Amino acid sequence: MGCWKQEESNTWTFPTLILCLYGFFYMMKPSEPFLTPYLTGPDKNLTVDEVTNHIFPVWTYSYLALLFPVFLITDYVRYKPVLLLQGVSFIVTWLLLLFAHGVAAMQAVEFFYGMATATEVAYYAYIYSVVSTDHYQRVTSYCRSITLVAATVAAVLGQLLVSLADVSYFHLNAITLASVSLAFLCSFFLPMPQKSMFFHRKDVSETLPAPDKGVPTVGSDGPSSCQEDKGSVSADRGPTPEQQPDNAEPQNHVLRVLVQLSKDLRDCYSSRKLLYWSLWWALATAGFNQVLNYIQVLWDFRAPSHSSAVYNGAVEAIATFLSSVTSFVVQYMKINWDLFGELALGIFSAIDAGSLLLMHFTTNIWACYAGYLIFKACYMLLITIA
Repeated sequence: MGCWKQEESNTWTFPTLILCLYGFFYMMKPSEPFLTPYLTGPDKNLTVDEVTNHIFPVWTYSYLALLFPVFLITDYVRYKPVLLLQGVSFIVTWLLLLFAHGVAAMQAVEFFYGMATATEVAYYAYIYSVVSTDHYQRVTSYCRSITLVAATVAAVLGQLLVSLADVSYFHLNAITLASVSLAFLCSFFLPMPQKSMFFHRKDVSETLPAPDKGVPTVGSDGPSSCQEDKGSVSADRGPTPEQQPDNAEPQNHVLRVLVQLSKDLRDCYSSRKLLYWSLWWALATAGFNQVLNYIQVLWDFRAPSHSSAVYNGAVEAIATFLSSVTSFVVQYMKINWDLFGELALGIFSAIDAGSLLLMHFTTNIWACYAGYLIFKACYMLLITIA
């Protein structure tokens, strides 16, 4: 039985299946579209000012502070421990949401949620360390699709439970806690990767073909980098001193990895076009996250949840569906993105800006909902092009 499990875990299907289950359960959060009504309602009795100015900003800054160190730690510990940390962070987040009270406790919620979102990099990077390049496109499609499906199902389920079954926001959060707990359990079944992009990469000296058997060369089953096209040149010359870490001290190895990372960044961003698109990506993602963080506050201001019907879940479900459609359509657009990419970037960024202005100046909640749908669909289209 043990041998069978080991053989099963060595195939690409087993880790992909477990990772998809993990992705589904950690994105199945039906309470998320109703966070602001929950915090400002009778369960927590917080004011809109406290939520807007003292609680939500904690997520923004904790996410920003944790993002880069988490990226390095994720690579160093080979992804799985960070996925476990993400599961723990989600569980702590919803335990505090359910049973803690007060501004300080909700600020702790936002900190742990910031940790959970910062560690998402492990989810999207893990699969490339355990499958071959032949399956990259397929497993990427599976992992991306399952999260969109889960987010849509969660939003629809939350809206139906609130509107038709009159389920309280407290019980929605209890359902979310059960879902993220299942995700945490799924992460234990993931096989531990043997390599990573920087700290545990397969060196040339380890992958040169032996005299009597063919061994894949560098990059055959690992994540690509900006200089992978130089791998054959390195192989012809043989391993360099930088590629022989066996006798190096651990601290020297870490330093060498950081130096290699800086060189990779320098080589990647020597391209002005790549630099421009990366800057757009960073600024657009920051703006998108801020809109997601505060959009419920705006909706509650336009139509107070204590005196109006709340359709946050339905709007999120439609927005996610439209986002998946626009992302899917990109692959069928026969457009030279090198030539027209910047034009598309400018046009749809302007549409996004217009939708934000619409949401700001309108007093109609339905117009506000429509502006959000346009904003999210255009952003997902642009991020796919990028």
